[in-house]
Amino acid sequence: MVATKSRYASPNHFDAIIIGAGIAGPALAYTLSTLPQTSENALRIALMDRSFAEPNRIVGELLQPGGMKALRELGMGDCVNNIDAIPCHGYAVLYQGNTVHIPYPDKEEGRSFHHGRFVQNLRAKARTGKGVECIEAVVSDFIESPDGRVLGVRATRKGEKEQSQVSEDFFADVTFVADGWSSKFRSKVLGASLREPRLKSHFIGFVLKDVTLPIPKHGTVALIPGTGPVLLYQIGKHETRMLVDAQGGLPKDIPAYVKGKIIPYLPEDLHDSISDSMVADRPKSMPNSFFPATKQGGKHHKSGAVLLGDAWNMRHPLTGGGMTVALSDVVILRQLLDSV
Repeated sequence: MVATKSRYASPNHFDAIIIGAGIAGPALAYTLSTLPQTSENALRIALMDRSFAEPNRIVGELLQPGGMKALRELGMGDCVNNIDAIPCHGYAVLYQGNTVHIPYPDKEEGRSFHHGRFVQNLRAKARTGKGVECIEAVVSDFIESPDGRVLGVRATRKGEKEQSQVSEDFFADVTFVADGWSSKFRSKVLGASLREPRLKSHFIGFVLKDVTLPIPKHGTVALIPGTGPVLLYQIGKHETRMLVDAQGGLPKDIPAYVKGKIIPYLPEDLHDSISDSMVADRPKSMPNSFFPATKQGGKHHKSGAVLLGDAWNMRHPLTGGGMTVALSDVVILRQLLDSV
């Protein structure tokens, strides 16, 4: 992918625009900056997001060994450093009082951490990339040619008086859409081939303090009768995430639901910490959706735009595969763009 100097007619002309600075976006921005063809004439890459403040989410906290491998291949392995990340060696499955140990093969290792801290490290790494410009702005629409090709985006930079600000036009040879599970550009890119994401359940998230899991440094999956499983994993030295998979809609009374249907089936030494967590903090929740990938580049798709990450495909977060898929897709994109 070779930079074209004539494209830089104005400061708002780039070689690539990336919408979304979560997991996939910063990884792609940094990766584009390292393409061998750009060593002497760097690409101009715009990484855009409505906010570069640290996000606070209850998923995207456990990176599987495949995701760690992808990070290293992208030269971003250090992004798990200095965020109190915990090594993860596999899973423990709890069922009817029994514990089944499922280690990762070949002693491979994942990492679990606070999602926001990891994202901030990815963004910091992207900023070190030659030609990468981080732009805090709300992207409102595509800019298209008469034949429907995406030429760039229209966006409003964040400021004290954002409501009164005038939108700007940003142009690029290609626009990558990585704006997450609630993507507002997914339908525009996929067109008639779009299959709407299907809601499967909701996660209810808690943070437990100073607890010991049945097998330390392992994800714990507790199978609960009559509802979805419960997932637990450390996200710091003193903190453990608990995610309750509530099926059939969010319970109206979450504390009563957890006390009556969940706690009795978990190890007794976790009970007090779970109760304390419900008192200390309001539980967070998020929808779990299934959205299979659609092959891009078909007759219904807009040229000039590429979907990436959760904007393109989703699986249940219980699998812990979302970040691994996104980072692996960036690895593949790098290989494809290497020769362009």
